[in-house]
Amino acid sequence: MKGFINIDKAAGKSSALCVAAVKRLFKVPCGHMGTLDPMATGVLPVGLYKTTRLFPYLLDKTKTYRARFLFGLSTDTLDTTGKTELMTESIPTEKEIVAALKDFTGKIEQVPPKFSAKCVDGKRGYQLARRGVEFSLAAKTVEITDFSLIGRVAENEYEFEITCKGGTYIRSLARDLGERCGSLAVMSALCRTASGKFTLDNAVSVDQLLSADNPEKFIIPADFAVDYEKLVLTESQAKKILDGVYEDYGFKGGVYRVYNGDDFWGIGETEEGRLKIKAYVR
Repeated sequence: MKGFINIDKAAGKSSALCVAAVKRLFKVPCGHMGTLDPMATGVLPVGLYKTTRLFPYLLDKTKTYRARFLFGLSTDTLDTTGKTELMTESIPTEKEIVAALKDFTGKIEQVPPKFSAKCVDGKRGYQLARRGVEFSLAAKTVEITDFSLIGRVAENEYEFEITCKGGTYIRSLARDLGERCGSLAVMSALCRTASGKFTLDNAVSVDQLLSADNPEKFIIPADFAVDYEKLVLTESQAKKILDGVYEDYGFKGGVYRVYNGDDFWGIGETEEGRLKIKAYVR
């Protein structure tokens, strides 16, 4: 069994819990691409069995979020689920926010939240933070392609749309935007509306999936998510590659979606005319 289940994660459920539900239903190992915090909702692509081998080729896919930031306070988790640390009466105007957003596009440096899965001396950041251990995380480079203000939704709360590359922490954006505006801010809501080609339009809730008479209808083909050039093997080439024979077939160097007829084998890389399957999902 191969392919993806694109889960529309509900608020209050962990990403791991969603993956476990898919695993139990289809009775195969599964993995997810891009953790969503429990308070967050939206697109959570889950790979079935060998499909997870494609993840390294999907990590740079663009992701889009709708987020709400609450200004006037900071918390230890950088969102509204955490413990309040500081408060301020300084709330930026829409004009001030728009002026500040120009500094948050392109490649920027960002310090991840302490309450995150980042490792510190072999321990997850959230494990240390929950125990009250003092530590720091180094800044990392992330890429924001668009950061737009949608509008004001409450006296001190604004909604944004953010398009970014993988590895970006929206909670850190809330913190940093608040500081840039001379205020404080935390994330109050988050919905991932797209992750690469996975969108809310092709997503399914866990409840809908588990109650379906034919849950297989929600499986998205494994090759749906990859955009590399297509390479179709002849019967002879396929047999030799399966036997571990790597001949010079004159293939142009590059990365390909590899097929044996209509059967998607995975992602292959070619060099000096030879093809090696790097992510084999057959």
